[in-house]
Amino acid sequence: MRPLLLTLPLLFMAPALAQALPDSLRMSCASARALVQQQGAVVIGTGPNIYERFVTNPGYCPTQRAEPAWIRTADQQQCLVGKRCRDRRLQIRR
Repeated sequence: MRPLLLTLPLLFMAPALAQALPDSLRMSCASARALVQQQGAVVIGTGPNIYERFVTNPGYCPTQRAEPAWIRTADQQQCLVGKRCRDRRLQIRR
């Protein structure tokens, strides 16, 4: 009985834990860009079952490099929302 009483509060918290991701296809370019600027780093859905993390500056990519991030939004095919973190490329000099 005691475990049941302890898990009851978790059932009421579940909807808050399973928040939906922002969807770029339902947002304007300006609102997607503003979301990244406000949050600093945010995960945005960019299509059905597709999502990516976007950041405002390279400080959010400590072991990676930051590159410009262009995504599709409701009003633009290509909207610059910020940056995305990518693995660094090894440069071999010959």
